[in-house]
Parts: sequence; C-alpha cells; structure tokens
Amino acid sequence: MIAETVCSAVSAAGLGIAAVTAFRKRFLTAARIAAYSLVPLGLVMTGIVDWLADTAFSPVAWAGFGVLALSWVLFMTTRVVERRRGSTRKERKAARAAERSGAVAPSASAPSLGQGSRPASRPTAAPKGDDDFSDIEAILKKHGI
Repeated sequence: MIAETVCSAVSAAGLGIAAVTAFRKRFLTAARIAAYSLVPLGLVMTGIVDWLADTAFSPVAWAGFGVLALSWVLFMTTRVVERRRGSTRKERKAARAAERSGAVAPSASAPSLGQGSRPASRPTAAPKGDDDFSDIEAILKKHGI
C-alpha cells in the first residue's frame, strides 16, 4: 500500500516538472521527463510493485536468486577455463584421436628449413660496434631477407 502511494506521488511530481518544463518551451525535455515519470505508475498498475514487495521478504525467492548467482558463476568459470586452454571440445577430441592413431609425427611441429636453390651461407661476423644488431642480422639472413 505504501509502495503504491509513493510511486503515484513520484509520478505526479514528475508530471508537474514536465508541465513546468513544457511551459518554458523545452518540449523535447518535457516529453522525456513525462516518460520517466509515468514508469512508476505503470509498474504499480501492472502489479510488478506488489510482486517485488512479496519477493523482497520471501526467503525462498532469495534462495532462488542465490542459486541463479551460483549458476552464473559456474558458467563464467567454465568459459574462462575453456578460453585458457585455447580450444573447443571438437578440437580436443580431434587432437586425442590424432594422438591415438599416430598420425602426427614427432617432428611435425618443427619447421622444415631445406637448402632450397640457394647455397648455404654463413653469417659473417659483425663489427664490434654493432653487437646490438648482430642477432637481428643473423635472423634476417637465415630467412633470406
């Protein structure tokens, strides 16, 4: 009963403020204030306020909210763990099946760097002043850049 009275008073005050705002020729703002002020009245008329008041004092409802929160925490935890593993269930099944069948060679993950058509060249020693870039030069020469 008190909640309905408070909501009705808030709506009436909001509509009064909207009327004053419209009198000042700010019609768009007045329409927005009127829309916000009608929300509490609509909630009272639909019965949501009664439902919320009954829910707020119900231990079973709070236990239900606790169960929903626990469910959400478990769901988010499983998503975080799955993302850290970096794969989906289908990818893990395919990897296990490939391991069992022996389809993946032990050295398959290493890149094959063959001689190609170019002769192998050894990196030359860099001058003593360029020690900072000698590693970078060796890597670039290794890749033929």
